[in-house]
Amino acid sequence: MAGYFSVTNTIATWNKDGITTNFSDSYTVSFPFGLNLLKSDHFGVSFEVAPVIRVEKNIAKVNSVVFHPGAMFRFKHGFTFISRVAFETNGRFGVTPVFNKVVIRNKDSFFFVAASFPARFGNNLSSSLGSGIQLGVGF
Repeated sequence: MAGYFSVTNTIATWNKDGITTNFSDSYTVSFPFGLNLLKSDHFGVSFEVAPVIRVEKNIAKVNSVVFHPGAMFRFKHGFTFISRVAFETNGRFGVTPVFNKVVIRNKDSFFFVAASFPARFGNNLSSSLGSGIQLGVGF
């Protein structure tokens, strides 16, 4: 079992209206934290909760909270693929494939970097595909 805390910065989001980059009209950041239950050296289950903060026109607010369970497929050299489903409190839902790499491993902790590609649907909004970079520490 391993717990973690991280920060994820959105890079860009694509939908029917085109590409929107983070910092263009607003800034979005999330703070995922979770628990990984490792079944073996190659497979595990991850339960993540990610509060999402959006800053627009100098007003910051919690935009949503994402409930993000998923299956972890672990490979050699610290690489992991995590296939997450996503349920957002703002009414959106979808999937988030995550490509994760442990970059530093200590006796009681590890540091990782991950690339995520969230696909979202629902809530009477157009479907979207995003990208993000996540940095975190696990224990």
